Amino acid sequence: MTGPWLRSEHAIMEAFRYYLALLLLLFMPGLYVYWFSIHPFVKFWRKVGPHRTIVLHGVLIAVVATAIFPIRKRLLSVEFGTNWTLVVLAGCIYVFVLVLRVKLGRRLGPKVLLGLPELAPERYGRRLVTEGIYARLRHPRYLQIFLAILSFALVANYLAAYAILLVSIVWILLLVRMEEKELREHFGPAYDAYCARVPRFIPRF
Repeated sequence: MTGPWLRSEHAIMEAFRYYLALLLLLFMPGLYVYWFSIHPFVKFWRKVGPHRTIVLHGVLIAVVATAIFPIRKRLLSVEFGTNWTLVVLAGCIYVFVLVLRVKLGRRLGPKVLLGLPELAPERYGRRLVTEGIYARLRHPRYLQIFLAILSFALVANYLAAYAILLVSIVWILLLVRMEEKELREHFGPAYDAYCARVPRFIPRF
């Protein structure tokens, strides 16, 4: 009884790791394109309109995922097996992700997370958030995204998942620079003062 049960548990975990890696592989590249399309060309997308912009980029994400799907086996050919130490570490990291999500949810609704204030500031309003979690970190949302990808990559333990993680680090750093440039132009000295007292990712204790 024990042998088949263990084999079944192992098969479930192997499948879970595979599909976790597959989700990262299919959808993260499209999300990279989404935000790098929005920030540099935000004036153009404001003319297009926020809802059309989101729909068009949703289609783009689906197209990118569809293009990657046929070569998924080749891209996911290198994996390192289930590592329970990494799984436990990932679980601890994901608890922090959930804590950040709760704190962000108090300050940022779905409209803000989708970027609607950037796409239509006159309709949705735009203000400099400096309270709550934003009094400790300038970019808790990007920290949450990074830690979530890190936890998924550790559980999946595929080479492709770690590659996505490395690309995500570069993506977040570049995205933060673009976003801070926009905020500085919009809020002026108030944002400079905020940057001077609040760190980007690692809070001061």
